[in-house]
Amino acid sequence: MANDAKKIRFAPNGSIYVAPATESLTIPADLGTAGTAPTGYKALGYVDEGGVTLTPAIETQPVNAWQSATAVLYNVTSASFSVKATMQETNEVTTELFWGAEWVEIMSGDPTPVGTGVFKLDLSSTPELKEISLVVDWNQGAIRNRVVIPRAMISDRGAIQLSRTENGKFELTIEALDSAGSLGYVLTNDDIVEAVTP
Repeated sequence: MANDAKKIRFAPNGSIYVAPATESLTIPADLGTAGTAPTGYKALGYVDEGGVTLTPAIETQPVNAWQSATAVLYNVTSASFSVKATMQETNEVTTELFWGAEWVEIMSGDPTPVGTGVFKLDLSSTPELKEISLVVDWNQGAIRNRVVIPRAMISDRGAIQLSRTENGKFELTIEALDSAGSLGYVLTNDDIVEAVTP
């Protein structure tokens, strides 16, 4: 196969969407509409210029035999798929994901409570890990790609740097969980695969 510069790909644009991983959630099975969140999902907004890092990983262990100085096969010991990104927008979705809790409005007044416009986010000493579903879209012109992770959890959070000269950022690492034998899937309309003709 000859070299083809037209097959070099970039990801100049994209979006990250999240939703609670519930039984009623419809997991996207197609590329959807560019710039539109799948049904039941919410957009996380701007991501810093480093973009999104997708890391599929498989760890293996060699199986050795008496008759060979080289491994005769490899056995899979673990598989994982992680998504890492640093969100730049301070909004309800990103802050709740980062802090691992939900905002609740402080109420005042008796006997009829009235919202104060002040919201509180409780940081538990025994936090609950919530399952989410994740969709990452990216495109280069008309070439669109989508990664869908039906079940995932946040495995790591970066530090927030409060600075006079730089905006606040929310760094998250999200790990896929098993979903009926699958970590997720990738969708594309790229012509890298030869279409099957009947």
